[in-house]
Amino acid sequence: MKETPKNQEAIDLFYKSGGTLKMSEALKMGIHRRNLYQLRDSGKLEVIGRGLYRLAEAPQPTLPDFIPVAKKIPGGVICLISALAFHEITTQIPHFVYVALPQKAHKPRIEHPPMRFFWYNEKLLTTGIEKHSCDGGLIKIFDIEKTLVDCVKFRNKIGIDIVIEALKMYWHRGNTDLDKLFRYAKLFRVASILKPIMETITSD
Repeated sequence: MKETPKNQEAIDLFYKSGGTLKMSEALKMGIHRRNLYQLRDSGKLEVIGRGLYRLAEAPQPTLPDFIPVAKKIPGGVICLISALAFHEITTQIPHFVYVALPQKAHKPRIEHPPMRFFWYNEKLLTTGIEKHSCDGGLIKIFDIEKTLVDCVKFRNKIGIDIVIEALKMYWHRGNTDLDKLFRYAKLFRVASILKPIMETITSD
C-alpha cells in the first residue's frame, strides 16, 4: 500500500536521522503526531521505549540497548560492566545497561532495557569519555582504562571477580597503557588497590 505524502516524508526523515527518533525530535522536524501514530499502527514504526520510535525496515541497530541512553539521557555515560562488554574485556553478559549520571540528576524514567544507574561527581563523570555514533544517536562511554578504574572503585557493587577478570583480559590482549591506567587510579584514589592486583597479573 502506497504511503500518503506526509507519511512518506516522515519515513524519509527517519532514514536521514539514522532510523530512530524521539517524539519531540520528530515533532520539531515537522512530523505530526497523527502521522507517527499511523505509521506505528501500520507497523512501519516500532515503539522501542516511551516516546521513542524506530523505523521497522531500517538496518538492525548494532547497539540496540544503548539507543535509549543516547536519545533520552544526554548527561549519561555508559559505564562499568556495559563498558567492559563494549571494550570486549569481560565474559559477562550485562543484564542491565550500566549508566553513570551527574550527582544531582534525577533517575530517568526508562522502561526498557533494564538499567542500573550510578551517580558520579563531576570529576569522575567527565574524565576519560569517548563518543561513538550509535544508530542515529551519540553515545558517551568511558575509555577502557577509565572503565577499569571505575570497576576497581565500584568493586563492592559489581564484584571483585569481574574486576580481576577484566584486568587480566586487558593485560593479555596487549596494547595496554599502564601509565594511563595508573594515572586514572591515582586521580580517583584506588592506586593502592589496583597495584597489587596488577603486580600479580603481570608476573604470571
